[in-house]
Amino acid sequence: MKSIKEINERIRRGDAVVVRADEMPELFEENPKRAAREVDVVTTGTFGAMCSSGVFLNFGHPDPPIKMQRVWLNEVEAYTGIAAVDAYLGAAQPSEDRGFEYGGGHVIEDLVARKEVNLRATAYGTDCYPRKKVETTLTIDDLNQAIMFNPRNCVQRYNAAINSTDTILHTYMGTLLPNQRNINFAGTGEISPLINDPELETIGVGTRIFLCGAQGIVVGEGTQHSPKTGRSTIATKGNLKEMSTEFLSGATIPGYGVSLFVGIGIPIPILNEKIAERTAIRNEDIKTKILDYGTPKREKPVIKEVTYKELFSGEVYIDDKKVRTSPLSSLKVSFRIMERLKEWIQEGDFFLTEKIRSLPRDVEVRPMRLRKMVPTVGEVMTRDVITANPEDSIEEVSELLVNNEIDQIPIVNEENNLVGIVTSWDITKAVAKHKKKLKEIMTRDVITSRKDEYIDAAARRLEKYKIGSTPVLDDEKKLIGIITVTDIIRRGVKK
Repeated sequence: MKSIKEINERIRRGDAVVVRADEMPELFEENPKRAAREVDVVTTGTFGAMCSSGVFLNFGHPDPPIKMQRVWLNEVEAYTGIAAVDAYLGAAQPSEDRGFEYGGGHVIEDLVARKEVNLRATAYGTDCYPRKKVETTLTIDDLNQAIMFNPRNCVQRYNAAINSTDTILHTYMGTLLPNQRNINFAGTGEISPLINDPELETIGVGTRIFLCGAQGIVVGEGTQHSPKTGRSTIATKGNLKEMSTEFLSGATIPGYGVSLFVGIGIPIPILNEKIAERTAIRNEDIKTKILDYGTPKREKPVIKEVTYKELFSGEVYIDDKKVRTSPLSSLKVSFRIMERLKEWIQEGDFFLTEKIRSLPRDVEVRPMRLRKMVPTVGEVMTRDVITANPEDSIEEVSELLVNNEIDQIPIVNEENNLVGIVTSWDITKAVAKHKKKLKEIMTRDVITSRKDEYIDAAARRLEKYKIGSTPVLDDEKKLIGIITVTDIIRRGVKK
Protein backbone atom coordinates (compact mmCIF):
# COMPACT_ATOMS: atom_id res chain seq x y z
CA MET A 1 0.00 0.00 0.00
CA LYS A 2 1.14 3.52 -0.87
CA SER A 3 -0.47 6.93 -0.47
CA ILE A 4 -0.56 9.90 -2.83
CA LYS A 5 1.27 11.88 -0.17
CA GLU A 6 4.13 9.33 -0.24
CA ILE A 7 4.23 9.37 -4.05
CA ASN A 8 4.35 13.17 -4.09
CA GLU A 9 7.28 13.05 -1.67
CA ARG A 10 9.11 10.77 -4.11
CA ILE A 11 8.31 13.21 -6.93
CA ARG A 12 9.69 16.03 -4.78
CA ARG A 13 12.91 14.06 -4.18
CA GLY A 14 13.18 13.21 -7.86
CA ASP A 15 13.10 9.43 -7.44
CA ALA A 16 9.48 8.59 -8.39
CA VAL A 17 9.12 5.73 -10.87
CA VAL A 18 6.83 6.80 -13.70
CA VAL A 19 5.88 4.60 -16.66
CA ARG A 20 3.52 4.98 -19.60
CA ALA A 21 0.37 2.88 -19.76
CA ASP A 22 1.76 0.88 -22.70
CA GLU A 23 4.81 -0.09 -20.59
CA MET A 24 2.89 -1.33 -17.56
CA PRO A 25 1.49 -4.67 -18.87
CA GLU A 26 4.93 -6.21 -19.39
CA LEU A 27 6.22 -4.99 -16.02
CA PHE A 28 3.18 -6.38 -14.23
CA GLU A 29 3.30 -9.73 -15.99
CA GLU A 30 6.98 -10.19 -15.06
CA ASN A 31 6.37 -9.60 -11.35
CA PRO A 32 2.99 -8.23 -10.18
CA LYS A 33 4.03 -7.48 -6.60
CA ARG A 34 7.26 -5.81 -7.62
CA ALA A 35 5.46 -3.68 -10.24
CA ALA A 36 2.88 -2.56 -7.67
CA ARG A 37 5.61 -1.80 -5.15
CA GLU A 38 8.10 -0.01 -7.38
CA VAL A 39 5.97 1.83 -9.94
CA ASP A 40 4.52 5.03 -8.52
CA VAL A 41 2.60 6.52 -11.43
CA VAL A 42 1.22 5.28 -14.76
CA THR A 43 0.55 8.00 -17.34
CA THR A 44 -2.35 7.63 -19.75
CA GLY A 45 -3.36 9.65 -22.80
CA THR A 46 -5.99 10.31 -25.41
CA PHE A 47 -6.39 12.77 -28.28
CA GLY A 48 -9.63 12.88 -30.21
CA ALA A 49 -12.67 14.92 -31.14
CA MET A 50 -14.57 15.90 -28.00
CA CYS A 51 -17.56 17.95 -29.14
CA SER A 52 -18.77 18.67 -25.62
CA SER A 53 -15.97 21.16 -25.01
CA GLY A 54 -15.75 24.93 -24.90
CA VAL A 55 -14.42 28.05 -23.20
CA PHE A 56 -15.68 30.78 -20.89
CA LEU A 57 -14.37 34.17 -22.04
CA ASN A 58 -14.42 37.57 -20.34
CA PHE A 59 -13.85 40.43 -22.79
CA GLY A 60 -13.82 43.37 -20.38
CA HIS A 61 -16.01 46.46 -20.90
CA PRO A 62 -15.63 48.95 -23.74
CA ASP A 63 -16.36 52.62 -23.15
CA PRO A 64 -19.26 53.25 -23.01
CA PRO A 65 -20.04 49.79 -21.60
CA ILE A 66 -22.25 47.18 -23.20
CA LYS A 67 -24.45 44.30 -22.03
CA MET A 68 -23.92 41.85 -24.86
CA GLN A 69 -27.10 40.19 -26.06
CA ARG A 70 -25.44 38.35 -28.93
CA VAL A 71 -21.75 37.96 -29.72
CA TRP A 72 -19.78 36.42 -32.59
CA LEU A 73 -16.10 35.50 -32.77
CA ASN A 74 -14.95 35.16 -36.37
CA GLU A 75 -18.69 34.86 -37.16
CA VAL A 76 -19.14 31.93 -34.76
CA GLU A 77 -21.83 32.74 -32.22
CA ALA A 78 -21.14 32.30 -28.52
CA TYR A 79 -23.70 32.16 -25.71
CA THR A 80 -24.01 35.44 -23.77
CA GLY A 81 -26.77 34.69 -21.26
CA ILE A 82 -24.25 34.73 -18.40
CA ALA A 83 -23.25 38.35 -17.74
CA ALA A 84 -22.64 41.60 -19.57
CA VAL A 85 -19.30 40.75 -21.19
CA ASP A 86 -18.96 37.03 -20.42
CA ALA A 87 -19.64 34.37 -23.05
CA TYR A 88 -19.36 30.62 -23.50
CA LEU A 89 -18.07 29.48 -26.87
CA GLY A 90 -18.94 25.87 -27.70
CA ALA A 91 -16.55 23.83 -29.81
CA ALA A 92 -19.39 22.41 -31.92
CA GLN A 93 -20.92 25.77 -32.93
CA PRO A 94 -20.58 26.28 -36.73
CA SER A 95 -19.70 29.55 -38.39
CA GLU A 96 -22.57 31.60 -39.81
CA ASP A 97 -20.72 32.38 -43.03
CA ARG A 98 -18.50 29.31 -43.54
CA GLY A 99 -20.67 26.52 -42.18
CA PHE A 100 -18.82 23.34 -41.26
CA GLU A 101 -15.51 24.63 -42.63
CA TYR A 102 -14.96 26.68 -39.48
CA GLY A 103 -16.50 26.69 -36.03
CA GLY A 104 -16.06 27.10 -32.31
CA GLY A 105 -13.23 24.58 -32.15
CA HIS A 106 -11.29 26.52 -34.78
CA VAL A 107 -11.81 29.82 -32.91
CA ILE A 108 -10.46 28.18 -29.75
CA GLU A 109 -7.41 26.95 -31.67
CA ASP A 110 -6.86 30.43 -33.15
CA LEU A 111 -7.00 31.97 -29.68
CA VAL A 112 -4.46 29.49 -28.32
CA ALA A 113 -2.25 30.23 -31.35
CA ARG A 114 -2.30 33.94 -30.34
CA LYS A 115 -4.04 34.90 -33.61
CA GLU A 116 -6.26 37.97 -33.87
CA VAL A 117 -9.97 37.15 -33.71
CA ASN A 118 -12.79 39.43 -34.81
CA LEU A 119 -15.40 40.20 -32.17
CA ARG A 120 -18.84 41.51 -33.09
CA ALA A 121 -21.57 42.07 -30.50
CA THR A 122 -25.06 43.56 -30.35
CA ALA A 123 -27.16 44.63 -27.37
CA TYR A 124 -30.53 46.16 -26.49
CA GLY A 125 -29.03 48.94 -24.37
CA THR A 126 -29.74 49.86 -20.76
CA ASP A 127 -29.20 52.91 -18.58
CA CYS A 128 -25.99 51.46 -17.15
CA TYR A 129 -24.94 49.72 -20.38
CA PRO A 130 -25.99 52.17 -23.13
CA ARG A 131 -23.85 50.83 -25.97
CA LYS A 132 -25.73 48.75 -28.56
CA LYS A 133 -22.94 47.60 -30.88
CA VAL A 134 -19.25 46.86 -30.73
CA GLU A 135 -16.84 45.46 -33.29
CA THR A 136 -13.12 44.96 -32.71
CA THR A 137 -10.27 42.48 -32.91
CA LEU A 138 -8.57 40.78 -30.00
CA THR A 139 -6.13 38.06 -29.03
CA ILE A 140 -6.22 35.72 -26.08
CA ASP A 141 -3.89 38.07 -24.19
CA ASP A 142 -6.51 40.84 -24.43
CA LEU A 143 -9.01 38.68 -22.51
CA ASN A 144 -9.31 38.93 -18.75
CA GLN A 145 -10.06 35.23 -18.49
CA ALA A 146 -10.12 32.38 -20.98
CA ILE A 147 -11.17 29.26 -19.13
CA MET A 148 -11.62 25.93 -20.86
CA PHE A 149 -14.59 24.14 -19.34
CA ASN A 150 -15.56 20.87 -21.02
CA PRO A 151 -18.85 19.27 -19.91
CA ARG A 152 -17.97 15.86 -21.35
CA ASN A 153 -14.51 14.46 -22.08
CA CYS A 154 -12.75 11.09 -22.11
CA VAL A 155 -15.64 8.71 -22.76
CA GLN A 156 -14.51 5.47 -21.15
CA ARG A 157 -15.55 3.12 -23.94
CA TYR A 158 -16.74 4.04 -27.41
CA ASN A 159 -18.79 1.87 -29.72
CA ALA A 160 -17.44 1.31 -33.23
CA ALA A 161 -19.58 2.26 -36.24
CA ILE A 162 -20.55 0.57 -39.49
CA ASN A 163 -23.19 1.32 -42.14
CA SER A 164 -25.49 -1.37 -43.58
CA THR A 165 -27.42 0.96 -45.91
CA ASP A 166 -26.84 1.48 -49.62
CA THR A 167 -25.78 5.11 -49.22
CA ILE A 168 -22.88 6.99 -47.62
CA LEU A 169 -23.60 8.26 -44.10
CA HIS A 170 -21.92 11.30 -42.53
CA THR A 171 -21.92 10.87 -38.76
CA TYR A 172 -20.08 12.01 -35.63
CA MET A 173 -18.17 8.74 -36.07
CA GLY A 174 -16.91 9.98 -39.44
CA THR A 175 -17.89 8.99 -42.96
CA LEU A 176 -19.37 5.49 -43.16
CA LEU A 177 -19.32 3.82 -46.56
CA PRO A 178 -22.37 1.84 -47.73
CA ASN A 179 -22.87 -1.92 -47.48
CA GLN A 180 -20.56 -2.38 -44.48
CA ARG A 181 -17.42 -1.33 -46.34
CA ASN A 182 -15.62 0.35 -43.41
CA ILE A 183 -15.60 0.52 -39.61
CA ASN A 184 -14.69 3.68 -37.69
CA PHE A 185 -13.77 3.60 -34.03
CA ALA A 186 -12.63 6.07 -31.36
CA GLY A 187 -10.57 5.87 -28.19
CA THR A 188 -6.99 4.84 -27.54
CA GLY A 189 -7.56 1.42 -26.01
CA GLU A 190 -5.04 0.27 -23.41
CA ILE A 191 -3.60 3.77 -22.89
CA SER A 192 -6.97 5.51 -22.52
CA PRO A 193 -7.39 7.24 -19.10
CA LEU A 194 -10.71 5.79 -17.92
CA ILE A 195 -9.89 2.33 -19.26
CA ASN A 196 -6.96 2.29 -16.81
CA ASP A 197 -9.16 3.26 -13.86
CA PRO A 198 -12.54 1.71 -14.71
CA GLU A 199 -13.72 1.77 -11.08
CA LEU A 200 -12.82 5.49 -10.78
CA GLU A 201 -10.78 4.65 -7.72
CA THR A 202 -8.17 7.36 -8.30
CA ILE A 203 -10.03 9.71 -10.67
CA GLY A 204 -12.55 12.08 -9.13
CA VAL A 205 -13.35 15.70 -8.38
CA GLY A 206 -10.08 17.55 -7.89
CA THR A 207 -7.84 15.11 -9.81
CA ARG A 208 -5.05 17.07 -11.49
CA ILE A 209 -4.68 16.19 -15.19
CA PHE A 210 -2.85 17.14 -18.37
CA LEU A 211 -5.29 19.21 -20.45
CA CYS A 212 -4.24 20.40 -23.89
CA GLY A 213 -0.66 21.11 -22.82
CA ALA A 214 -1.56 22.75 -19.49
CA GLN A 215 -2.37 21.48 -16.03
CA GLY A 216 -6.11 21.12 -15.52
CA ILE A 217 -8.46 19.41 -13.12
CA VAL A 218 -11.44 17.08 -13.11
CA VAL A 219 -14.39 19.12 -11.84
CA GLY A 220 -17.01 16.37 -11.79
CA GLU A 221 -18.67 13.62 -13.77
CA GLY A 222 -19.29 14.51 -17.39
CA THR A 223 -22.65 14.70 -19.08
CA GLN A 224 -24.03 11.31 -20.15
CA HIS A 225 -21.88 9.75 -17.40
CA SER A 226 -22.95 6.09 -17.43
CA PRO A 227 -20.55 3.86 -15.46
CA LYS A 228 -23.13 1.05 -15.22
CA THR A 229 -22.78 0.59 -18.98
CA GLY A 230 -18.99 1.10 -19.03
CA ARG A 231 -19.28 4.66 -20.39
CA SER A 232 -18.04 6.92 -17.61
CA THR A 233 -17.16 10.51 -18.56
CA ILE A 234 -15.48 13.46 -16.85
CA ALA A 235 -15.95 17.23 -16.89
CA THR A 236 -12.65 19.12 -17.08
CA LYS A 237 -11.34 22.64 -16.58
CA GLY A 238 -8.09 24.47 -17.34
CA ASN A 239 -6.52 27.81 -18.25
CA LEU A 240 -6.76 28.26 -22.03
CA LYS A 241 -3.94 30.84 -21.93
CA GLU A 242 -1.50 28.11 -20.87
CA MET A 243 -2.51 25.59 -23.53
CA SER A 244 -0.76 24.59 -26.74
CA THR A 245 -1.96 23.91 -30.29
CA GLU A 246 0.26 20.82 -30.15
CA PHE A 247 -2.47 19.19 -28.06
CA LEU A 248 -5.57 21.07 -29.22
CA SER A 249 -6.99 21.42 -32.72
CA GLY A 250 -10.20 22.63 -34.33
CA ALA A 251 -11.77 20.02 -36.59
CA THR A 252 -14.40 19.56 -39.28
CA ILE A 253 -16.23 16.26 -39.39
CA PRO A 254 -17.35 16.06 -43.06
CA GLY A 255 -21.10 16.32 -43.51
CA TYR A 256 -21.70 16.37 -39.75
CA GLY A 257 -20.29 19.48 -38.10
CA VAL A 258 -17.35 21.05 -36.28
CA SER A 259 -15.54 19.90 -33.16
CA LEU A 260 -12.34 20.23 -31.14
CA PHE A 261 -9.58 17.67 -30.79
CA VAL A 262 -8.68 17.67 -27.10
CA GLY A 263 -5.56 16.10 -25.57
CA ILE A 264 -5.95 14.67 -22.07
CA GLY A 265 -3.50 12.76 -19.91
CA ILE A 266 -4.36 11.44 -16.47
CA PRO A 267 -1.74 10.09 -14.03
CA ILE A 268 -2.86 6.93 -12.25
CA PRO A 269 -1.17 6.60 -8.82
CA ILE A 270 -0.26 2.96 -8.11
CA LEU A 271 -1.55 2.74 -4.55
CA ASN A 272 -1.95 -1.04 -4.44
CA GLU A 273 -1.65 -4.20 -6.49
CA LYS A 274 -5.26 -4.07 -7.70
CA ILE A 275 -4.74 -0.65 -9.29
CA ALA A 276 -1.49 -1.91 -10.80
CA GLU A 277 -3.36 -4.84 -12.32
CA ARG A 278 -5.96 -2.56 -13.89
CA THR A 279 -3.28 -0.39 -15.50
CA ALA A 280 -1.73 -3.54 -17.00
CA ILE A 281 -4.70 -4.01 -19.33
CA ARG A 282 -3.98 -4.83 -22.98
CA ASN A 283 -5.94 -4.10 -26.14
CA GLU A 284 -6.93 -7.77 -26.47
CA ASP A 285 -8.69 -7.45 -23.10
CA ILE A 286 -10.80 -4.43 -24.10
CA LYS A 287 -14.02 -5.27 -25.91
CA THR A 288 -16.47 -2.98 -27.66
CA LYS A 289 -19.46 -3.34 -29.97
CA ILE A 290 -19.74 -2.53 -33.64
CA LEU A 291 -23.10 -0.80 -34.09
CA ASP A 292 -25.08 -0.33 -37.29
CA TYR A 293 -25.37 3.42 -37.81
CA GLY A 294 -27.63 2.73 -40.77
CA THR A 295 -30.42 2.72 -38.20
CA PRO A 296 -31.09 6.28 -37.02
CA LYS A 297 -32.71 5.11 -33.79
CA ARG A 298 -31.02 5.73 -30.45
CA GLU A 299 -30.64 2.00 -29.83
CA LYS A 300 -28.63 0.69 -32.76
CA PRO A 301 -28.30 -2.99 -33.73
CA VAL A 302 -25.11 -4.74 -32.61
CA ILE A 303 -23.29 -6.24 -35.59
CA LYS A 304 -20.41 -7.82 -33.67
CA GLU A 305 -18.36 -7.55 -30.49
CA VAL A 306 -14.63 -7.06 -31.06
CA THR A 307 -11.46 -6.20 -29.16
CA TYR A 308 -9.34 -3.08 -29.59
CA LYS A 309 -6.54 -5.35 -30.78
CA GLU A 310 -8.73 -6.34 -33.72
CA LEU A 311 -9.72 -2.73 -34.40
CA PHE A 312 -6.11 -1.50 -34.32
CA SER A 313 -5.08 -4.35 -36.66
CA GLY A 314 -6.74 -2.49 -39.53
CA GLU A 315 -9.37 -5.07 -40.41
CA VAL A 316 -12.24 -7.00 -38.87
CA TYR A 317 -14.20 -9.89 -40.37
CA ILE A 318 -17.96 -9.39 -40.66
CA ASP A 319 -19.75 -12.51 -41.97
CA ASP A 320 -16.48 -13.81 -43.51
CA LYS A 321 -15.94 -10.48 -45.24
CA LYS A 322 -12.81 -8.44 -44.44
CA VAL A 323 -13.78 -4.88 -43.46
CA ARG A 324 -11.24 -2.06 -43.10
CA THR A 325 -11.06 -0.24 -39.76
CA SER A 326 -10.01 3.38 -39.15
CA PRO A 327 -9.23 5.09 -35.82
CA LEU A 328 -10.67 8.52 -35.14
CA SER A 329 -8.27 9.20 -32.25
CA SER A 330 -4.56 9.84 -32.68
CA LEU A 331 -2.24 7.34 -31.01
CA LYS A 332 0.78 9.41 -32.08
CA VAL A 333 -0.36 12.51 -30.16
CA SER A 334 -1.63 10.38 -27.27
CA PHE A 335 1.84 8.89 -26.82
CA ARG A 336 3.31 12.42 -26.81
CA ILE A 337 0.83 13.34 -24.07
CA MET A 338 1.84 10.36 -21.93
CA GLU A 339 5.51 11.12 -22.43
CA ARG A 340 5.10 14.85 -21.69
CA LEU A 341 3.15 14.11 -18.52
CA LYS A 342 5.80 11.60 -17.50
CA GLU A 343 8.51 14.25 -17.97
CA TRP A 344 6.58 16.81 -15.91
CA ILE A 345 6.27 14.38 -13.02
CA GLN A 346 9.90 13.27 -13.17
CA GLU A 347 11.10 16.88 -13.27
CA GLY A 348 8.95 17.81 -10.27
CA ASP A 349 6.66 20.12 -12.25
CA PHE A 350 3.50 18.06 -11.71
CA PHE A 351 2.22 16.64 -8.43
CA LEU A 352 -0.71 14.30 -7.87
CA THR A 353 -3.84 15.36 -6.01
CA GLU A 354 -6.21 13.48 -3.79
CA LYS A 355 -9.73 13.49 -5.17
CA ILE A 356 -12.02 15.50 -2.90
CA ARG A 357 -15.11 13.60 -4.01
CA SER A 358 -15.66 10.35 -5.87
CA LEU A 359 -17.60 10.35 -9.11
CA PRO A 360 -20.97 8.56 -8.96
CA ARG A 361 -20.83 4.89 -9.91
CA ASP A 362 -24.42 3.66 -9.69
CA VAL A 363 -25.85 5.70 -12.58
CA GLU A 364 -26.85 5.04 -16.17
CA VAL A 365 -27.64 7.50 -18.95
CA ARG A 366 -31.35 7.74 -19.78
CA PRO A 367 -33.09 8.76 -23.01
CA MET A 368 -35.20 11.89 -23.35
CA ARG A 369 -38.79 11.48 -22.19
CA LEU A 370 -41.17 12.14 -25.09
CA ARG A 371 -44.86 12.92 -24.73
CA LYS A 372 -45.53 12.27 -28.42
CA MET A 373 -43.82 9.49 -30.34
CA VAL A 374 -42.54 10.15 -33.85
CA PRO A 375 -44.28 7.91 -36.41
CA THR A 376 -42.29 5.37 -38.37
CA VAL A 377 -41.99 5.04 -42.12
CA GLY A 378 -44.13 1.91 -41.95
CA GLU A 379 -46.98 3.84 -40.36
CA VAL A 380 -46.94 6.59 -42.99
CA MET A 381 -45.87 4.95 -46.25
CA THR A 382 -48.15 4.12 -49.18
CA ARG A 383 -48.48 0.35 -49.34
CA ASP A 384 -50.19 -0.02 -52.73
CA VAL A 385 -47.17 0.74 -54.88
CA ILE A 386 -47.40 1.04 -58.63
CA THR A 387 -44.41 -0.79 -60.09
CA ALA A 388 -42.95 -1.77 -63.43
CA ASN A 389 -40.73 -4.53 -64.82
CA PRO A 390 -37.31 -3.91 -66.40
CA GLU A 391 -38.63 -5.36 -69.67
CA ASP A 392 -41.59 -2.99 -69.87
CA SER A 393 -41.62 -0.45 -72.66
CA ILE A 394 -41.19 3.28 -72.26
CA GLU A 395 -44.75 3.81 -73.57
CA GLU A 396 -46.26 1.49 -70.93
CA VAL A 397 -44.52 3.26 -68.10
CA SER A 398 -45.43 6.69 -69.49
CA GLU A 399 -49.09 5.67 -69.30
CA LEU A 400 -48.68 4.54 -65.68
CA LEU A 401 -47.11 7.88 -64.72
CA VAL A 402 -49.83 9.94 -66.43
CA ASN A 403 -52.85 7.82 -65.40
CA ASN A 404 -51.80 7.65 -61.75
CA GLU A 405 -50.48 11.23 -61.53
CA ILE A 406 -47.15 10.15 -60.08
CA ASP A 407 -43.59 11.22 -60.80
CA GLN A 408 -41.60 7.99 -60.39
CA ILE A 409 -42.05 4.24 -60.48
CA PRO A 410 -39.98 1.57 -58.68
CA ILE A 411 -38.75 -1.22 -60.97
CA VAL A 412 -38.96 -4.75 -59.52
CA ASN A 413 -38.14 -8.24 -60.76
CA GLU A 414 -40.41 -11.29 -60.59
CA GLU A 415 -39.51 -11.85 -56.89
CA ASN A 416 -40.55 -8.26 -56.06
CA ASN A 417 -36.94 -7.28 -55.36
CA LEU A 418 -36.17 -3.67 -56.16
CA VAL A 419 -33.77 -3.41 -59.11
CA GLY A 420 -34.14 0.24 -60.07
CA ILE A 421 -36.34 3.31 -60.33
CA VAL A 422 -37.47 5.54 -63.18
CA THR A 423 -38.80 9.12 -63.08
CA SER A 424 -40.81 11.23 -65.51
CA TRP A 425 -37.60 13.10 -66.31
CA ASP A 426 -35.93 9.79 -67.21
CA ILE A 427 -38.84 9.07 -69.56
CA THR A 428 -38.50 12.47 -71.22
CA LYS A 429 -34.79 11.87 -71.85
CA ALA A 430 -35.52 8.33 -73.10
CA VAL A 431 -37.98 9.58 -75.71
CA ALA A 432 -35.49 12.20 -76.90
CA LYS A 433 -32.80 9.51 -77.24
CA HIS A 434 -35.19 6.95 -78.82
CA LYS A 435 -34.77 4.38 -76.03
CA LYS A 436 -37.28 1.52 -75.89
CA LYS A 437 -36.90 -0.46 -72.64
CA LEU A 438 -36.87 0.57 -68.99
CA LYS A 439 -33.69 -1.39 -68.27
CA GLU A 440 -31.86 0.98 -70.62
CA ILE A 441 -32.72 4.12 -68.65
CA MET A 442 -33.60 3.16 -65.07
CA THR A 443 -31.46 4.26 -62.13
CA ARG A 444 -30.02 1.16 -60.47
CA ASP A 445 -28.53 2.76 -57.33
CA VAL A 446 -31.78 3.59 -55.59
CA ILE A 447 -32.11 5.61 -52.38
CA THR A 448 -34.36 3.53 -50.11
CA SER A 449 -35.91 3.59 -46.63
CA ARG A 450 -36.85 0.99 -44.02
CA LYS A 451 -40.27 0.60 -42.45
CA ASP A 452 -38.95 0.74 -38.86
CA GLU A 453 -37.21 4.11 -39.36
CA TYR A 454 -38.72 7.30 -38.01
CA ILE A 455 -40.10 9.66 -40.63
CA ASP A 456 -37.52 12.26 -39.54
CA ALA A 457 -34.83 10.01 -41.02
CA ALA A 458 -36.78 9.58 -44.25
CA ALA A 459 -37.40 13.34 -44.47
CA ARG A 460 -33.68 13.98 -43.97
CA ARG A 461 -32.91 11.51 -46.78
CA LEU A 462 -35.32 13.20 -49.21
CA GLU A 463 -33.80 16.58 -48.40
CA LYS A 464 -30.21 15.31 -48.63
CA TYR A 465 -30.63 13.75 -52.08
CA LYS A 466 -33.20 16.29 -53.34
CA ILE A 467 -35.76 13.64 -54.26
CA GLY A 468 -39.52 13.44 -53.74
CA SER A 469 -39.88 9.87 -52.53
CA THR A 470 -38.05 6.66 -51.68
CA PRO A 471 -39.12 3.01 -51.99
CA VAL A 472 -39.44 1.15 -48.69
CA LEU A 473 -37.83 -2.29 -48.41
CA ASP A 474 -38.07 -5.11 -45.88
CA ASP A 475 -35.08 -7.01 -44.49
CA GLU A 476 -34.98 -9.20 -47.61
CA LYS A 477 -34.77 -6.16 -49.91
CA LYS A 478 -38.32 -6.70 -51.17
CA LEU A 479 -40.51 -3.71 -51.99
CA ILE A 480 -43.26 -3.17 -49.42
CA GLY A 481 -44.17 0.49 -49.92
CA ILE A 482 -43.12 4.00 -50.88
CA ILE A 483 -42.87 7.17 -48.81
CA THR A 484 -43.19 10.62 -50.35
CA VAL A 485 -42.83 14.21 -49.23
CA THR A 486 -46.63 14.39 -49.36
CA ASP A 487 -46.96 11.40 -46.99
CA ILE A 488 -44.65 13.08 -44.47
CA ILE A 489 -46.37 16.47 -44.70
CA ARG A 490 -49.82 14.88 -44.42
CA ARG A 491 -48.84 13.02 -41.24
CA GLY A 492 -47.26 16.16 -39.87
CA VAL A 493 -50.51 18.08 -40.39
CA LYS A 494 -52.48 15.34 -38.67
CA LYS A 495 -50.19 15.57 -35.63
